Amino acid sequence: MDIKSTTIHSPFAQAYFHGTKADLKPGDLITVGISSNYGQQKAAKYIYLSGTLDAAIWGAELALGDAKERIYVVEPTGDIEDDPNLTDKKFPGNPTKSYRSKDPFKVIAEITVWQGHPQAQIETMKAALAKLKDQGIEAIED
Repeated sequence: MDIKSTTIHSPFAQAYFHGTKADLKPGDLITVGISSNYGQQKAAKYIYLSGTLDAAIWGAELALGDAKERIYVVEPTGDIEDDPNLTDKKFPGNPTKSYRSKDPFKVIAEITVWQGHPQAQIETMKAALAKLKDQGIEAIED
């Protein structure tokens, strides 16, 4: 019997999410070099994704700007690595399943129904990030 190697899609495969305020469509690529959603809005050296919806929600809620918060299901097109901004500093072992890459992410779909964090919790997080910034510590360090 001849068996060909093919990708088998499974509902149990790892899904990846990207939270942002950018208006994207299925098939779009999220790439490095675009102004970051965070910090000083420099050209991003990395792009970020998460294996948990909660981390992606935080990404959308904390992104700069007044546009609509969006969550996308994305597919990495290359290698991904643990996000050292979280895994080395805040959450050893990477329980948030936060990753980064220099390779594009392909937008597969938008998640249109999701529950955000309570406004008080968002404001507390933003205040903590502002305090770090005042101390010269950026949320995203390349």
